[in-house]
Amino acid sequence: MSVLSVRLKAAVTALVVVTAGAAVPAPAFGVERDRGYSALIRRASYGVPHITAGTFADLGFGVGFAQAEDNICVIAENTVTVSGERSRWFGAADANVRSDLFHRKAIDERVAERLLEGPRDGVRSPSGDVRDQVRGFVAGYNHFLRRTGVQNLTDPACRGKGWVRPMTETDVWRTTWASMVRAGSRSLLDGIVAAAPPAAAKTVETVEVPDAAAVVASLDGAGSGIGSNAYGLGAQATGNGSGMVLANPHFPWQGSERFYRMHLRVPGRYDVEGASLIGDPIIEIGHNRTLAWSHTVSTARRFVWYRLSLVPGDPTSYYVDGVPERMRSRAVTVETGAGPVSRTFYDTRYGPMVVVPGTFDWTAATAYAITDVNATNNRALDGWLRMGQARDVRQLKAVLDRHQFLPWVNVIAADARGEALYGDHSVVPRVTADLAAACIPASFQPLYAAGGQAVLDGSRSDCALTRAPGAAVPGILGPSELPVRFRDDYVTNSNDSHWLANPAAPLEGFPRILGRERAQRSLRTRLGIDQVEQRLAGTDGLPGRGFTTARLWDVTFGNRVYGAELVRDDLVALCRRQPTATTTNGVTLDLTAACDALAGFNLRVDLDSRGAHLFTEFALAGGIRFADAFVVTDAVRTPRRLDTDNPGVRTALADAVQKLDGIPLDAAWGDIHTDSRGDRRIPIHGGRGEAGVFNVITNALVPGVGYPQVTHGSSFVMAVELGPHGPSGRQILTYSQSTNPNSPWYADQTLLYSGKGWDTVKYTEEQITADPNLRTYRITATGGD
Repeated sequence: MSVLSVRLKAAVTALVVVTAGAAVPAPAFGVERDRGYSALIRRASYGVPHITAGTFADLGFGVGFAQAEDNICVIAENTVTVSGERSRWFGAADANVRSDLFHRKAIDERVAERLLEGPRDGVRSPSGDVRDQVRGFVAGYNHFLRRTGVQNLTDPACRGKGWVRPMTETDVWRTTWASMVRAGSRSLLDGIVAAAPPAAAKTVETVEVPDAAAVVASLDGAGSGIGSNAYGLGAQATGNGSGMVLANPHFPWQGSERFYRMHLRVPGRYDVEGASLIGDPIIEIGHNRTLAWSHTVSTARRFVWYRLSLVPGDPTSYYVDGVPERMRSRAVTVETGAGPVSRTFYDTRYGPMVVVPGTFDWTAATAYAITDVNATNNRALDGWLRMGQARDVRQLKAVLDRHQFLPWVNVIAADARGEALYGDHSVVPRVTADLAAACIPASFQPLYAAGGQAVLDGSRSDCALTRAPGAAVPGILGPSELPVRFRDDYVTNSNDSHWLANPAAPLEGFPRILGRERAQRSLRTRLGIDQVEQRLAGTDGLPGRGFTTARLWDVTFGNRVYGAELVRDDLVALCRRQPTATTTNGVTLDLTAACDALAGFNLRVDLDSRGAHLFTEFALAGGIRFADAFVVTDAVRTPRRLDTDNPGVRTALADAVQKLDGIPLDAAWGDIHTDSRGDRRIPIHGGRGEAGVFNVITNALVPGVGYPQVTHGSSFVMAVELGPHGPSGRQILTYSQSTNPNSPWYADQTLLYSGKGWDTVKYTEEQITADPNLRTYRITATGGD
């Protein structure tokens, strides 16, 4: 058996071409057919599909076909993952085996199938519209695969591979469930797989003690590897008095969490432009004619712990109200290239057992289970569908109240009337102040106060999560218990909590599990607010006051390094006073060249910025240490002075210089900060959030080389204005539409991003038909095709 370690870290075939390069009127579709599908696809510049269909099933068909054209390998690999077959096809490495065991357990328990049971009202189970769209998506994907053939795929990543197979609707529902639990049980996947009673843990496997900080950190619960910025701008902030939205999610540049741009339309029922994650049939960030929205990763926790008091001599039984209760066990086996691997999982009335050695251990007396409130979230696709049908932020709020579906994100929106909305209206365990006081043991109260992680007493039934008034399902905070703010000036979020969505109207008094209030904000949050306030005052060096989409684009890609704005001058002065320092590993360095490089740094991460990498590594080494205190009444401006008396500041600078050995300290950012497309290295602007950069780009340092490959950061960026003549503005998908190196849309938007360029919003017929690169075709499939 493999060692199960706990590392809690987280040419188009079969087309009937209608016309090319010219507009085609929207088709007049009839009622949905029992057999067969039809959709019109208009490919605009950068390969963005505008898909029109007469039913949601036909719309899904068009989406599945288009996404398969561009990203079939991504979808196929994700299907392998949620089918629990990674170790069969991609090798029996521990990570693959653990993933397979986790997903096979869900398959054996029929999790996806059970989420489809119940009335099709979009709350208790998915609606008919959403089921139709999923069914159509599967048909479209399979139609492309069948007509093209695995051997003829143009993407070498999966051409001719045995793991590329037709999809089923169950595959899509499994993928959706995996997305829902990303910040919950999936983030604890390794701990769930490794959980075993004490005797079994010694005899069945070796458990490696992890860095448990990822799970029990004092910070709040925003997911690692993902983040975002967003602005909702109201009438008082825009040039024409209508609403405007900036969408700037920071997501992976590779893998299944890439976004995909598209415009979907069912005449009279649905008309939305924006982006979804690859493999999802519905738009998750975007706009319709009068409403636009985005999401940012929320700080709220998605699960609670339950401490179990075990029955003496039986570590798989626990007490509830003094009565013993046995855990449910399930043996799961996965097939690997090295033979079968089996594991026994344990579940309780609260949910699966989890271990985090050294923090949440399974001993003879005590063990821990979790309740993941997204594990039964089957409402998300309906929620996003209905969001796209809302006409303004008040209707959007009604959708949020009814469906309560956002798994781990905030929503930021604005409408054509000039009203903006912020809400952490996500799925959050219902840990009220009263429940926390009564049910979190004293030893775990500091953990809850510091990081919002609730460890409840599992020996008492009255510590179970209860149903809130108006809540969509039991166990989650209800609409009236969640922070929401309407404004006519602006709202914003950059992955801090709800507290300062607008500093003029702080959101306070909400359950601690949602995030910290009256506490220091990140540098990125502070910069995000500062950018809006300067733009409204006209003090940012750009023309005029207030926002147009052009000014919003300029602000987003202004690439200010807020940490450097605050401390660079003090750092240079310190460096010149004391030009030598010792690294963490005891090497004494001359910092004279570093002093000069920092002095010449223009405080931005533009392609021509010099010294940006030195300040970045200084920040990553923990060098930004403040001398002054955070002031709750001046939260955007404090703290702001470098603690030059702290020896850790000079050590961090020395560590940065040592780490950059072999790279000129005054190198231009664009020469060393790139992304690869084949043999081409594309210069990439933007930088690390830890340094206080708004336009986040995370790119790991390769010693002596630079930063050659972006891992995550700004992805789908949209600056949209909801004017009287319809939406307009700018947008881009930074890593481009396709993962296929043989696609014309593999690098085009990345090159565009490199030059701070953009594609225009194309929503109205006039905007679409004006595109000089428009190519139109219809795809059809009969029932037997």
